[in-house]
Amino acid sequence: MISLLLDHNVPDSVAHVFRAHGHKVQHVRDLLPIDSPDPLVATVSEEEGAVLVTCDRDFKLIAPRIPKGHRARFRRLSRISLECSEPQAAQRVEEAMSLIELEYQKAQERADKRMIVVIKNSVINTLR
Repeated sequence: MISLLLDHNVPDSVAHVFRAHGHKVQHVRDLLPIDSPDPLVATVSEEEGAVLVTCDRDFKLIAPRIPKGHRARFRRLSRISLECSEPQAAQRVEEAMSLIELEYQKAQERADKRMIVVIKNSVINTLR
């Protein structure tokens, strides 16, 4: 079971897909005010040990896989970035579910347990 934290901008249909596969889903809206800054959302996700699911591309800058020339701020933050159109988000997550679960399992076997999955309209990328 994967513990997930869905950002404000993630459609509820995505939560339904994750729950249907037996994963634990929390919403940022239930934990933080709607206008909470992204670094706070990332901090809560990291503290909860949850994979952050977001449609916000800013997280690439806030928590990159390999920081450029500086110490990583979020060393344990895993994320699933939905860079697909909102109406396609649930379908794309459903199509990517076996890959998401595999990447999560592989991450749990490593010292660095972070996983990053980027889901686009026609491409799915993983960063290890």
